Amino acid sequence: MSQKYYNVIGVMSGTSLDGVDLAWVTFSKNETWKYKIHKAVTIPYSKIWKQRLQNGIFLSKTELQTLNKQYTLYLGEIINHFLEGINIPENLVVSSHGHTILHQPKKGITFQIGNLPDLSKQISKTVVCDFRVQDVALGGQGAPLVPVGDQLLFPEYDYCLNLGGFANVSFEENNKRVAFDICPVNIVLNMLAERLGVSFDEDGKLARKGVLIPELLENLNALEFYKLPPPKSLGLEWVQKQVFPILINTKQGTEDLLCTFTEHIAIQLASTFKKETSILVTGGGAYNGYLLERLKMHKKLNLVIPSKELIEYKEALVFGLLGVLKMRGEVNCLASVTGAQKNHSSGFIFN
Repeated sequence: MSQKYYNVIGVMSGTSLDGVDLAWVTFSKNETWKYKIHKAVTIPYSKIWKQRLQNGIFLSKTELQTLNKQYTLYLGEIINHFLEGINIPENLVVSSHGHTILHQPKKGITFQIGNLPDLSKQISKTVVCDFRVQDVALGGQGAPLVPVGDQLLFPEYDYCLNLGGFANVSFEENNKRVAFDICPVNIVLNMLAERLGVSFDEDGKLARKGVLIPELLENLNALEFYKLPPPKSLGLEWVQKQVFPILINTKQGTEDLLCTFTEHIAIQLASTFKKETSILVTGGGAYNGYLLERLKMHKKLNLVIPSKELIEYKEALVFGLLGVLKMRGEVNCLASVTGAQKNHSSGFIFN
């Protein structure tokens, strides 16, 4: 499939469990790829859906199959409602990430729910989805997948940094794209904020009130993951096993935990970047002024905060592009990023 313009709805659900992001995008390619976001929204998860997704890793195989079917139907309802509000262009395609429930690439396991063929039938549109499974089968991490979009859409920046449930980065090194997960971000900060009756720490105000806990900071920075070379990726299971126990066993107040974990994030981020480089910052963490302030305290950097639209919907935008690349039979998964045996065109197409 090769044409001048592609109309796609990119659909993304991340580990921070904010909700489902949808972005209607037109992509075009002459010498380089260009994009235009026409409409983008986030549909927040209900409390019940959030709990179901958080608890997905504890379900049996049969229960997971049921959750997969129900979540696929739920996604279909969301997409159909989104389609009601637009003048649907001809040949519109939906490119959907689904929601990650299990991600243990070392064991050859990655599972994103919401990627059943039923989705295509429910919305009466071609669906491209399930982008991670093939990469893991080829020995890769199955993540991160956004770097190919960084390479094609944002080549002017030294680094592309996403601060979502986890921090991940991508950049060019020795004529190859390199990318990896750096550390947890909102998956931990939001959990701590919820203890104080809010869904997230707006602008890092709660963390700013706290007092640093040196021993906790030392224990967090000593986690083995940070010593590993890329490619490497993180998942909820790792956070529950490695991070939450350290926080639970620390008796200080929640604001102090927020302050210390924010400092931990800033240290891990700073160690990733070269001094005085340009960094495109997206994801919910781009609104955390205290975190960005602490990052710049550790290293002099040019942090570029783009439009609200790009901050919040860059991942949905890129997953739209991954679907287009799949339909064109072009590489959308980079071995230099995931550690797979080869570059490949990943995902499934359902009509």
